[in-house]
Amino acid sequence: MVTTSDAPTIFGDPYQADCPTRRILDRIGDRWTVLVVGMLGDGDARFSELRRRIEGISQKMLTQTLRGLERDGLVLRTVYPEVPVRVVYALTPAGRTLLEPLRALQRWSVEHAGDVVASQDAYDQATP
Repeated sequence: MVTTSDAPTIFGDPYQADCPTRRILDRIGDRWTVLVVGMLGDGDARFSELRRRIEGISQKMLTQTLRGLERDGLVLRTVYPEVPVRVVYALTPAGRTLLEPLRALQRWSVEHAGDVVASQDAYDQATP
């Protein structure tokens, strides 16, 4: 149990609204996080490269996602004092531990996409 100034918090119960694990799950369950971590799993990247490779992500969402991942200790932002300034993003050791479970989710989604789409179609046709 970890005690804060307000009240004790038990880590490890994401069903409790104030549990830090809930916020961690929110972060790693976000679709942009999954894609950014996946891309960075292939190697370090600049912002513009991430934006180009992750179709559909806006500049604002990429910025928010990278800042959140950096704050959580999952991504390292390195600024190189060059002209022009070069900024590179990389996974931290903690961020690298996410690769296996996130890639498992990606594999599952690819393997089961046909079944899910068929179920969606059947549901949509049966629902007035």
